[in-house]
Parts: sequence; C-alpha cells; structure tokens
Amino acid sequence: MKLYLTLILLLPLLGGVINAVAGMRLPRRLAEWLACGAVAGSFACALAAFVTYRSPVTVELFRWLSAFDFQAPVTLYYDPLSAVMCLMVTFVSGLIHIYSVAYMAGEEEYARFFSLLNLFVFAMLTLVLAENLPLLYLGWEGVGFCSYALIGYWYRDEKNATAGRKAFIVTRIGDVAFGIAVIWMFQLFGTISITGINGMGFLMPGGVITFLGILLLMGAMGKSAQMPLMVWLPDAMAGPTPVSALIHAATMVTAGVYLLARMFPLIGSSGTALAAIAVTGGVTAFYAATCALAQRDLKRVLAYSTISQIGYMVLGVGAGAITAATFHLLVHAFFKALLFLGAGCVIAAMHHEQDIFRMGGLGRRLPLTFWPFVAGGACLAGLPLTGGFFSKDGILTAVWLKGGALYGGLYLLGLLTAILTAVYTFRLIYLVFGGASPAFPPPLMGGGEGEGEGVAKVPRLMEAILFPLALLGLFGGLFNISAYLGKGWLGGFLAPLSGAGEEAPHATEMLLQGIAALLAIVGVAIAHLCYGGERRLARVEAAAEPPSGVVAFFLNGWYFDALYRFLFIRPFETLSRVLWERIDEGVIDDSLDRLASFFGWSGKGLGRWTSGRVSVYILSFAAGAALIIVYFAWVVRG
Repeated sequence: MKLYLTLILLLPLLGGVINAVAGMRLPRRLAEWLACGAVAGSFACALAAFVTYRSPVTVELFRWLSAFDFQAPVTLYYDPLSAVMCLMVTFVSGLIHIYSVAYMAGEEEYARFFSLLNLFVFAMLTLVLAENLPLLYLGWEGVGFCSYALIGYWYRDEKNATAGRKAFIVTRIGDVAFGIAVIWMFQLFGTISITGINGMGFLMPGGVITFLGILLLMGAMGKSAQMPLMVWLPDAMAGPTPVSALIHAATMVTAGVYLLARMFPLIGSSGTALAAIAVTGGVTAFYAATCALAQRDLKRVLAYSTISQIGYMVLGVGAGAITAATFHLLVHAFFKALLFLGAGCVIAAMHHEQDIFRMGGLGRRLPLTFWPFVAGGACLAGLPLTGGFFSKDGILTAVWLKGGALYGGLYLLGLLTAILTAVYTFRLIYLVFGGASPAFPPPLMGGGEGEGEGVAKVPRLMEAILFPLALLGLFGGLFNISAYLGKGWLGGFLAPLSGAGEEAPHATEMLLQGIAALLAIVGVAIAHLCYGGERRLARVEAAAEPPSGVVAFFLNGWYFDALYRFLFIRPFETLSRVLWERIDEGVIDDSLDRLASFFGWSGKGLGRWTSGRVSVYILSFAAGAALIIVYFAWVVRG
C-alpha cells in the first residue's frame, strides 16, 4: 500500500517537473504523452490501492516540519473517502490530459501547459491524501496557484491575466480563514493530525466547534466558489477549456466540499455550523441557477451550473448526508467534465465563438459531440434514471429528513433550483444544437464547403473522450441506488465516515424521487416551450436587443461584482489615490523637493562668497576662530 500511495503522488509530480525543466527540449509528442502517462500511472496505482484496501492506512513518508511540540510529517491517510476521491481525480484528469493533446495542438508553449496540468493533479491528490492539516493546506494552496497559472495561461491577453489574478485574490480570503482554523485547532488540541482532531471534538465546548465550523466553511466558500466568494469562477473561463474541465470536475472546486466532508466528525456536532453550511449551499445553488438562465457565453452557463451543483453538495454536508454529497461529487465530476469537453468541441468547431445565440444547427453537423452532450445535459438536469438524478435526489431526501422550518425551506429551494437547472440546461442545448444553421454569417466562422460550411472539423480524439464520460454520467447512479437495491454500495463503503444516519423508508424515498423527476420533466418542458422549434428563432432575434430588467440582473450575476467594486475596490482605489497624490506626492515628495531646493539655494548663496584666493580663505578661518574664542570666553565668564 505504501508503494501505491507514494506513486499516486510521485508520478504526476515527476511528470510536471520534467516538463517544466526539459519539456521544450523534448519532442512534442514525448512531452505530451509523458504528462498523460504520469496521470494514467497514478490512476493505475489508485485502482490497485482501491482493490487491495481493507482498512484505513496511515503511511509516513518523511519528516517535513518539526519545532518543539509541533510535528508535521508528510503522512498519507487512505480511507474510503480518499479512496473514491483518488480514483475520481486520476481518472477524470487522465481523460482531460488526453483530450488536451488534441485541443492544444496549435499551442507553442505546450510544456508549460502540461507541466501545470500535472502539478494541478499532484496538488489535488496531496490535498486528498493528507493525514495532517499543514500537508492538506499545502495541497490546498497548490491547487490555488495552479488554477491561477492555468486560468491566466494566455497571460499576454490582459483579460485572461486579470481573471487569473481575480481567482487567486478572492480564494485567498477563504484561505486566510482556513489558515486561522488550522492554527487554532493546533492550539486547542495539541495536534495537527486530522484523525486525531476529529476524534477529540467532544472535548471542546459547542461554541468553539461552531466557530471552527464557520472558519472551515469560509475556506470552502473560497475554493468551491460559494456565496459570497463565488465571483471568481465565472471569470475563470478565460483559461483553455481543458483547464475549465479540470477545475470544475476533478480539482479545485471540489476541494471545499472534500474539506467539509473530511472534517465532518468534528463540525457535525454543531447544529449551528451545519445550518450555516446548509444555508450557504442552498442559497448558492439557487443563485447560480438563476444566473445560468440568462448567460450568453457557453462556458459561463456551465460555470454557473458548477457553482449551483457544488451548492447542492454543500447543502448535503449541511444536512449530514456525507454519502449523498460525495455521491453527487463523483457523478458531477463525470457529467461536468463531459459538458466542458463537449463545449470545447463546439468552440473548436465554431472557431472559438462562445456566444450561444450565434450558434445553431450543430446537432446534425457534430453528432459525435451532440449525443454525449445531451447525455451530460440529462444528468445535469436530473432527468429520471440518470446518475445526476439519483445523486441529487439523495441530497434532497436527506434535507427532507432533517425536518423543521429551516431544512423544509431549503428542500423547497432545492426543488425550485432543480426546475431552473432543467430549464437552463435544455435552453443551452436548444440554442447550440437546435435550429437549421448558425445565427451568424459563415465568413465569421472561417468559411468552408458543403453542409458543414463554416464549421471546422473536430479532432476525433476529442470526441472519443466524451463517450466514457457519458456512460459514467448516465449509469453512475448504480453506485448508490438505495431505494431499489437496498443499501447502496457507496453508502456502505463510506459508512465509517458518515455514520449510520437516518435513512428514509423506501416508499418515502421513491415518492421524493417521483417529485424530483416530475419537476425535472417540467423544467425540460418549459425550455422546449421557450426555445424549441420556431420559438428558438424568435429568442435569438430578441437576444439582439440589449438586456434589461431581470435578464440584465441575472446576466450580471446579481451585480455582485459591482457591489464588491462599490464596497471594497472603489474605497481602496480612493484611499490609494489620496495616499499617492496627497500624502506621497503632496507631502513626502513635496517636502523632500523643498528641502533639496533649500539646500541648493543655500549652496548657491554660500558659493557667492568664494573668490579662489587663499589669503581670503585664511583670513576667513582666522575670523571664524576669533569668533569661537570670543564665544567660549563669554560663556566661561558668565
């Protein structure tokens, strides 16, 4: 087991380092497949570790930090939660790496890209396998740095560089809160071992656990783009599409959910902390779904959908349903990677056009992209019998079982969000793949011949990657169909972490599933009535007008960016301008300039006394000496 766990981490790290140091000196194909092979090898080791797993394993590799009673070795911890996370991260990331070979074929700085991809996977695996908080925090910051570098990969474009900086700065807010929690937990418990801390929560007062839970939630808000720290993720679409898939499916945004699930034995005893987590997740899911309804950019629709689906996962953790949250995390990784990679195929075919109102007719022209994308959309919308249907239903069922006014309201909010999800998902599908032809002239698309005039050919490698993800998304519900097969496999596997918990009677669960299925179908019907058939053309024509009212409100993300600019950025800019113009230039620089002018004026005045004659200088020295003698004589006499 030690060998497997070591190689899971070491292979992506070696691939990233080799490409960073010597990638541009290697043949391009060798550098690309070195990166892909490193992640594939990591997946093979994760699979071997999963097959041989019998009980939680702790492996200490070497000493890292040591000072007095503070000990932070590089220790890995392998349990059911880290096992399923390692499999998901390495498998999905491996497919994204292979997809990137075709997608980034025209990029000259390929070594930097694949090096950062490998390091991204290494950082996420470090976070997942860490046995102590400093090591987890190292992986936490590692995914933050890699996301910054990859979002701003095309850094020569100011917009991309700004998006990378925005992601880095906003997530730092949550990271500070998480860092405070790490230090406080060491001060309280005398250890930084995650398993040790989780086992000592009963020693602390409830208020302390609540505050720790809030700090960890703030950390998750940053990394997993939950309200109010969600503004960075839509702009993160500035990076290459494979990067978007990696951030949204296998790494980065799932880190916050993993942190809350990993520390659940500690924070789960605080009802207040769980309520705060549940409210954050429920409100975020609804917020992002409304924003996705009005987006025009293909990738921004998917970005807001990720914020919404992560909100469902956080809601599940707040309801104490760790299994349901993890189940949705896994299935979401499959269908969200599928949707982003499918979007990459569409964008490549449309010559990097991303406005969905300027697309259309791609269902016939890109059938190998269309059908997997529809499968992913069905999972996202929660249509019956798809993996997304079962995983989302598990969360809603857990919220229903919690009962009370708060969780009852969150359950209704979750149902409303489910309808909105189906609407914006099939709105996207109708606009991109429906209709007879794209909504803008072929010259803007590069030209061509025949039926596919203006639509570029998509590399077969990119389309081939979509099919295994589509199958996993559609049939991922088999991992945990408790209502039909007794206790689901995933629920039994994660039972040591989540505990027994309250289970819904099968009849109740099937009734709740029926309600969720009906609402998903209603959402699809609404999308069809608004965007299907001839109504699609009317919507496209109406989109030519500037947005206003509710549409503009949703399109601009409830104006949170404008609000933050008003509350934080503009006061900071005003203070900076005052300090610069009034203090620095008006006081400091001006006083130094005046002092320099004074000395210059004094020097010129004294300079007029010079004659160049030695006799005059000697007489001046004598006069000065005489004055000094007279002064001292007067002082002594006095």
